Amino acid sequence: MSIDLGAAADFLASHARMLDRRRFELLLGRADPAPVVAAVNAYRNSDGGYGCGLEPDLRSAGSQPAAALHAFEVFAEIGPTCRPEAVALCDWLATVSRPDGGLPFALPIADPAGCAPFWVQADQGSSSLQITAIVAAYAHQVAKHDPAVAGHRWLEAATRYCLAAVAALPEQPHALELAFAFRLLDAVADTHPEAPPLLARLARHVPASGQLPVAGGLPDEMMRPLDFTPDPHGPARGLFRPAVVAADLDRLADGQQADGGWAVDFASYSPAAALDWRGYTTVHAVSVLRAHSRL
Repeated sequence: MSIDLGAAADFLASHARMLDRRRFELLLGRADPAPVVAAVNAYRNSDGGYGCGLEPDLRSAGSQPAAALHAFEVFAEIGPTCRPEAVALCDWLATVSRPDGGLPFALPIADPAGCAPFWVQADQGSSSLQITAIVAAYAHQVAKHDPAVAGHRWLEAATRYCLAAVAALPEQPHALELAFAFRLLDAVADTHPEAPPLLARLARHVPASGQLPVAGGLPDEMMRPLDFTPDPHGPARGLFRPAVVAADLDRLADGQQADGGWAVDFASYSPAAALDWRGYTTVHAVSVLRAHSRL
């Protein structure tokens, strides 16, 4: 199936938040980084963290680790441009990390309207591999072009926590935790010698199809090959048969809806989040397909 970029742009114009419209323009080479930075900084707080619904199902105004991953994603996309906000975000994350270097799944939420229960009821007293791994994975993407992020003490501590936590994972991790651990190990495989053996170990938990149901999610919600390895050049890609990846790319390309956007297979917890996720997912789908020369 051929992708209709014009229809995707129309969908974003009529459904998506300004941030994802700006990200889409940047992705297609139609804008420079400045408007994207301005859009993501609308979610920035005075402490250097991000909140206010940058993570769509976490509408709380306060800064949260989950919002940090979305901010780092933007700072990775604008590379090689470096922004002081990325370093300030590392500084903030250092202040909320646990002594072992991990991040709590979520910080206390004073204004829970529109927030998913799993954020509001999160264990705030222990480190979460799931959230630490995906935040650090995106930070490592920024670190590829930003030396200040690459050398930040928070990133090294978080990475060390993740490597130790992955080594101690139970027999069958939750699908999200497993996918995010994959992403972190893929990001650091060239810089941390422990990572490749851990990747190979984790691969044993993924079926040959690359599809793993998400426990507690919707009936058809699952992690798929491109969730484990969205980077066509990452070392994790070698753990999946080419035919499995090609089939998942076909699925993603076929996922464009009649309105021009892509849908999600998980529940949203507010009307705003439902729209935000579709806009985010549309940009993500186009980005992955473009990285694989499918556009």
